[in-house]
Amino acid sequence: MDTSESSTEPQPQAPAAEEAGAPTGRGWRRWAMDTRPLRVPAYRRLWSSTIVTAVGSQLTAVAVPKQIYDITHSSAWVGAASLAGLLPLIVFALWGGAVADTMDRRKLLLITNIGIAVTSLLFWLQAVGGLDSVWALMVLLAMQQAFWGLNAPARNASIARLVPEEQLPAANALGSTVMQTGQVVGPLLAGVLIPVIGLPELYLIDALALCVTVWAVYRLPSLPPLAGTAVRRAGVRQIAEGFHYISRHKVLLLSFLADIIAMVFGMPRALFPQLAAQTYESYGEGLALGLLFAAIPIGAVLGGLFSGTFSRARRHGWMVIGAVVAWGLAIAGFGLSGNLWIAAGFLAVAGLADMVSMVFRGAILLSAATDEMRGRMQGVFTVVVAGGPRLADVLHGTAGSAFGPRAAVVGGGLLVVAAMLALTAAVPALRRYRI
Repeated sequence: MDTSESSTEPQPQAPAAEEAGAPTGRGWRRWAMDTRPLRVPAYRRLWSSTIVTAVGSQLTAVAVPKQIYDITHSSAWVGAASLAGLLPLIVFALWGGAVADTMDRRKLLLITNIGIAVTSLLFWLQAVGGLDSVWALMVLLAMQQAFWGLNAPARNASIARLVPEEQLPAANALGSTVMQTGQVVGPLLAGVLIPVIGLPELYLIDALALCVTVWAVYRLPSLPPLAGTAVRRAGVRQIAEGFHYISRHKVLLLSFLADIIAMVFGMPRALFPQLAAQTYESYGEGLALGLLFAAIPIGAVLGGLFSGTFSRARRHGWMVIGAVVAWGLAIAGFGLSGNLWIAAGFLAVAGLADMVSMVFRGAILLSAATDEMRGRMQGVFTVVVAGGPRLADVLHGTAGSAFGPRAAVVGGGLLVVAAMLALTAAVPALRRYRI
């Protein structure tokens, strides 16, 4: 690791079979997903629970806006509900990151997963009871996002205590692949289930799936702060210390900036409905819209399945830089495409690039930060990941109205490339970082 950013904490020991070095593999094993982290029982339990909840959470993600629209017949209320969940997510992710640095992360995961499960159960009860209250839904959504904001930093920060440092990219690839698969399978499954079992039962399925997560977390080892590094309280000062820590470690700051550049300038999802209705209407608006929204997650899943081609790379900084530039070029290619299938292909390439970026940005955050700061780093990471695409929606919606959707997409993609290359040239810390 780059000694200027290294952590002094002890790292988990690799299994004996791997002490001589990572296996190179033969044939398909050389490029297929690196599954070595699954040999660690604790990580395997955590990852296995994600398989179930990744789909279950998407059922609720579909059910909430569907129920709000059924009550109000207004897309404006659907948008307002999304914003209602954003503020609690931001506040509690930042605070949750600080909390994760003060207490046993396993205990925090238990509390927050139980909280999310109870919230899903309350969603089910209000739907079964026919409450038909948008305000009740918005309050429950805010509660759910608050619990999730507390949960995500602790969950992500725990990974570095469960697997060896050299396997962090592989562990991130495994987790990200499951989450992206859930984003594809979950909405499709919701669309199939709603006419069959009804909307309320989607909430109940999510609540039951979360019981699997609670059991898996219960079986994790204790994850208290390392000796001599515990933060005594989680307040505004401790959150501010996290931001100060980022400002002093350029590689961390640059990893956040790379994601902001890619998502804010280069995420054109707000323009998908307009493009489906105007540019690709000859293919059928419904088909075009579904394909545009599904293409990026599909590309990310494929990237995860073949992550063995890149997850063992040691130059983490260059992998992030290359992935962000590839994302920008693919988005620009999408904007130039008049053919729906070619456009979807470019979006799939962008999804693959995003997977690479996620894998190595996540590895940098876990390896370059000390354990007593990992929770706060993951809190900021959660806010950036959640907030960047929402800012992109505003930016691309405005640019699309002013210049046309295709011009806005192409301009955004090229801006990603220019900004990332300029940042790389101006500040060398990211391109020099390796383990």
